[in-house]
Amino acid sequence: MTPVELSRTVLHAVRRAVDRGELSVAVPARAVVTPPGPGGSGDYATNIALQLARPAGRPPLQVAEILRPHLSRTEGVAAVEITGPGFLNIHLDRNAVASLVRDVLDRRDLGLPYGHSDALAGQVLRLRIPYDIRAEVVADAVGRIVASQGGRVEVHHVRPHVTTPGLASHAPGAPGAPGAPRAAGASDECPSLGSDPSDASEVHTALAEPRGSDDLPSPQDRAMEEVRVADWNAGPRTTDASEQGPRPDAIRPDRRQGKAPEPIDLRPVPAPEDPAPLGPDALRWALLHPAAHDRPRITADLLAQRASNPLFRVRYAHARARALTRNAATLGFTGTPGHLDATASAGLGLATSAVAARGDHSVIAAPFTAPDAPAFTTPGAVPVSDPTTPLLTAISEYPHVLLRAATHRTPDRLARHLVVTADALLAFQHTVLPRGEEKPSAAHRARLALAEAAGTVLAGGLSLLGIDAPEYL
Repeated sequence: MTPVELSRTVLHAVRRAVDRGELSVAVPARAVVTPPGPGGSGDYATNIALQLARPAGRPPLQVAEILRPHLSRTEGVAAVEITGPGFLNIHLDRNAVASLVRDVLDRRDLGLPYGHSDALAGQVLRLRIPYDIRAEVVADAVGRIVASQGGRVEVHHVRPHVTTPGLASHAPGAPGAPGAPRAAGASDECPSLGSDPSDASEVHTALAEPRGSDDLPSPQDRAMEEVRVADWNAGPRTTDASEQGPRPDAIRPDRRQGKAPEPIDLRPVPAPEDPAPLGPDALRWALLHPAAHDRPRITADLLAQRASNPLFRVRYAHARARALTRNAATLGFTGTPGHLDATASAGLGLATSAVAARGDHSVIAAPFTAPDAPAFTTPGAVPVSDPTTPLLTAISEYPHVLLRAATHRTPDRLARHLVVTADALLAFQHTVLPRGEEKPSAAHRARLALAEAAGTVLAGGLSLLGIDAPEYL
């Protein structure tokens, strides 16, 4: 159960209490659900009782007591505790956690990527982009992500308008300009946006295999290409009905089913300098990680193997997940979804997830600076009951992130979510393998399965961004 789904569950509990006359309040539009803070317990906590106390004319603790049984009876919720002035602390059903991990690994073994769906099946997105390397990379990533949700992308390249002394301006509608009337017998330089894509000589269909940045067309190739149809094959998918559909102006029905959709301008802020010296992977990350309205930073820091580099953390976390599998095999056990034994896990470290949420990544610096340093070295961290919660949340939210990135044409959403997933995995990894004379247990196998599921999410997300996910790093 994701925080979004849990927020809806809390609101449903309020509505049931109101319908039964237990509370006399207006049901709020939203309920805030976050990981529990100091003194809290469980997987998530909400302050909804404190929020409703004044309009209900009751103490927060009394409101919390009214809501607790309604929340406790919800599928996927194991227990609800009340702490502090009236915080509701929610413990998720661990069987549901095992089911999530099992789903990720089973789909991986069957070659069915986790997070892919048919939510956009039969819909087409037509992008209009300039001849710019960042626009090319962003459009390529959007095409991959949209395809992962069952949609299709067409990319149309827009030539810059040219005004040269002595020559007519190529403004829209001017003679010789794109879209201007042509003389009888004149040949089209390129197919129109509504042309039939079956003409292979005019429309180029992208291969199903993901392209790296080194496969981007050269300026000469781009000059010969006006329309590129990106029809990536996303494979079998399942529909996620809980997510809102695409915005009306973003993705429209396929023209084979009706009127052709209008093209959408995609003009991300260009890179300030040539990113090619970074190499294909760092190049794509530099252009995709910032939002389209932000200017990308082209810096050698993206090549540095240190904790301050988000690209390194994501790829290193994937490599660590693979290393955990190899090390566990050496110890004679494999990952099996099951009970994570959260209490034992919590005793192994500090609340590194909370530290990562603040942007302090010194917790993962120990492996690079001092091999014998303790797993968690960040000062000021506070104990938590279940350090697996941020990782479970990141994995469960991944399908929603993909759909939002597809409908809003924002691959940067996916890139940022991969950073969150990587930070959670790097904080969790130290709980996976037995320590000292400890023997592998069912909890170790369950934690290994969770780490493998996280690695699968990282590999899938990097692939959609066109970035390599190394087995060793």
